[in-house]
Amino acid sequence: MPAGATPLITLDACEELSARQVQDLYKAHVNKSQVSLMTSFGFGRELVSHAEGSWIHTRDGRRILDFTGGVGVLNHGHNHPRILAARRRFQERRRMEVHKTYFSPYIAALGHNLAELLPADLNMSFFPNSGAEAVEGAVKLAYKYHEGRRQRILHADISFHGKLLGSGSLTGSAQNSFAFPGIPGVSSFRYGDLESVREAVAAARDDRGRCDVYALLIEPFSASTMTECSAEFLYGLRELCTAEDIVLIFDEIYTGWGKTGSLFHFMRHPGLVPDVVTTSKSFGGGKSSISAFVAREPVFRKAYDSLGDAMLQSTSTTYYGFGEETATALEAVNIAVEDDYPARARAIEEVLAPGLRRLRERYPDVIADVRGAGALWGVFLDGGPRMLDLAAKLAPGGLARDPLLRTKVITCAVVNAMYQDHGVYMYYTLNGRSPLVAAPSLVAGREEVEVFLDAFEKTLARGMNRLLVSFFKDKAVSRWAA
Repeated sequence: MPAGATPLITLDACEELSARQVQDLYKAHVNKSQVSLMTSFGFGRELVSHAEGSWIHTRDGRRILDFTGGVGVLNHGHNHPRILAARRRFQERRRMEVHKTYFSPYIAALGHNLAELLPADLNMSFFPNSGAEAVEGAVKLAYKYHEGRRQRILHADISFHGKLLGSGSLTGSAQNSFAFPGIPGVSSFRYGDLESVREAVAAARDDRGRCDVYALLIEPFSASTMTECSAEFLYGLRELCTAEDIVLIFDEIYTGWGKTGSLFHFMRHPGLVPDVVTTSKSFGGGKSSISAFVAREPVFRKAYDSLGDAMLQSTSTTYYGFGEETATALEAVNIAVEDDYPARARAIEEVLAPGLRRLRERYPDVIADVRGAGALWGVFLDGGPRMLDLAAKLAPGGLARDPLLRTKVITCAVVNAMYQDHGVYMYYTLNGRSPLVAAPSLVAGREEVEVFLDAFEKTLARGMNRLLVSFFKDKAVSRWAA
């Protein structure tokens, strides 16, 4: 260690750090603004001791109901015992992590299981680390399928597919506040509007009138806007893409593994099969960063199944032999099937959906809309004092130009009150109309859903003016403390 350097923090010392010490390290080495943002919601002022199922336990003794479902990661809840056991087994038996030149039984078994569970000839899998990588791998596959002869790709106007340069350029959400470079030839269409898709395809023809679109990327259920494609739209997409030989990619990164009441959202529509489907988030059981794209066999084989092209995608990443991640995903998939996670999501919906709709009827001046499926619901808030409109106009920088600033402030006040006053952890999306998200883990039962609904009703009963006063007061205190 260089002379005068601060001693390195050990694992033991790390676990003894106070919340303030962690915040100071974030400010110095991670992102100072992140500390300000997190503490504005009442989060970040306490550290987690442990978590289990749907519950988070903080060091100071609070028990928090996690109604975020880990933003899609925690279908299995926190620290599912079978997931922990699978990882311990891998470690205790000293299994090998890398070296892609040895065939992996975990990759082989996981690929087989996905092929068995997905319809038709969705048989060929590849396992990157993140959802954004799965999207980019699917797009790369589509481009190679057409041997680079087509140059255009289509995505929906409200899409969210990730934040890498490639996936970010295919994201149509309001989260893109800065224009990074992206892949070329990107065009968008209106979500759920088949005529808009036809117009985009017609506009993307080469000088000989041939289709120049190599892929079309769509979320059958948009988790960031709580918007669902109709069956008519999805079947129409399939017909159009088949006729034009466009690779149809379904992004099911959030909605896979039962979240909306079917194993994958598109599977509720009989006979509907994309050319590629992506998955991530709960695919890793809440403990493993792993994703997949699964392609129809003819599409995959045309793109990569030759000695010259085999290393372009199918085995070319350094960590493609990563054993513990694939072993974890193998167990996560088996749990989702054996415990019937789609049925669990439908059982949650039977309690959650009528409860939210009842609150909408009771508080029509605050709740403008409720939408969702299974264990994934959005609550669209409205109302609040008219002075918020003036505050929005006077807000600094880009905030004044945000047409949803009023909605975001109201939603933040509710998120803050739910956490601070009732120990219920929620979030809201930055896409679309910024809905408040109610999306419990699929291990949650009726009791947890009723705890949430009771807390939500008590929060709304306080009235928006009082919620806003508490929120701004709490925000001022946190800013002063920082």
